[in-house]
Amino acid sequence: MPDPVTTSGYVVVKVAATNVNTVDTMIRGMGADLSLSTKLLAVLGMDFAGTIVAIGEGVRDFAIGDELYGCDGGLRDIPGSLAEYISADARLIAYKLKTLRMRDAAELPLVGITACEGLSRAGGGEGQTVLAQGGAVGVGIIAIQIACHPDAKVSVTGRGADQVALIENLRGRPLDFTMQQIEDYVVEHTDGMGFDVVFDSVGGPNLTNSFEAAKLNGHVASTVEIDSTPVHFKGLSLHFVFMLIPLNHNIGRQTHGDILRILADMADAGGLRPVVDE
Repeated sequence: MPDPVTTSGYVVVKVAATNVNTVDTMIRGMGADLSLSTKLLAVLGMDFAGTIVAIGEGVRDFAIGDELYGCDGGLRDIPGSLAEYISADARLIAYKLKTLRMRDAAELPLVGITACEGLSRAGGGEGQTVLAQGGAVGVGIIAIQIACHPDAKVSVTGRGADQVALIENLRGRPLDFTMQQIEDYVVEHTDGMGFDVVFDSVGGPNLTNSFEAAKLNGHVASTVEIDSTPVHFKGLSLHFVFMLIPLNHNIGRQTHGDILRILADMADAGGLRPVVDE
């Protein structure tokens, strides 16, 4: 394919690292059956980190040679990041985290934005009890670290010694769901009242567990849909998170760039780190 050229409001990035997410595999596997998909052959992939090699008209916050990261393309008719170069909307990128390698930075955009949006909508904050379902992988890893305010109490479900150790290392309280029942850790960590906020990145049947673990009039944030009958009977606030809306509909894109800057500042201050298998 020809290299991308500069257009107004965009930069051309030489890609150093990419990250494959669940939605990328869905687009590849489901093809035309998924509304986000593009006609093949296409350049897939959304997350990336790299160096700017060209700048389009109107871009003032970046310069050639800047190292950055972001989430752009890989759906509909927008070429993505699984290539040597990507044309990226300047609103969807931020300076790369100074203290992290390219591959570490490329792991953060989609999962980091998803975690931020979910916890923000659910009202997670200091002094609250938070349960992160599936916190030892993907979105959950970032959600644990964002939710760990000085006064917040973040409990995290996982399985096995490796995931328990990772959760502890990320400052969460591990709950091995193969060893404990929901009602047990609700009693242990909330005195039976239920969690103020439940962030569920597992979805499917597990969302029923999240509803059960939430307190009356509590908040649940998730990235998938399910029958909402239990939500009604406990008076819960249910927040579905779909972070690709700004990219898909070209609306509110600057919000993603703003979140990426916050994540970069957190990482450089030592409060956030990605977990990348070597």
